[in-house]
Amino acid sequence: MYDNKGCDLLDYDESDFNTVIASDITFSGKIKFVKPFMIKGKVSGKIESDSDLVIDTNAVVKADIVAERILVKGKVNGNIIGNSMVYITSTGTVDGDVTAIQFVNELGGQVTGRLSMVKPQ
Repeated sequence: MYDNKGCDLLDYDESDFNTVIASDITFSGKIKFVKPFMIKGKVSGKIESDSDLVIDTNAVVKADIVAERILVKGKVNGNIIGNSMVYITSTGTVDGDVTAIQFVNELGGQVTGRLSMVKPQ
């Protein structure tokens, strides 16, 4: 569909995703994916990927997350590892530890937990 390596994480919109968990969906379990993924609904469990993850504004995620780049616009309760970047918008909240090479927290974005900035390997 497209090459996400050149895409700015903030430029994604819903039409860019092959898979979207819609706002009326509640999912519990482990999610693994290889292409960019968007969550608009409620997810609990564990999320793993080498691709990008967008947690939309009204989404509620109760999971530990590992992904390449993670954009948080909604609520996350769990630890986050962004292999390259974690970006929390002004509407985003994270209750958990965040580990990333690059970290952006917009004014108004909230993190309750530890932040670890790591060097690229």
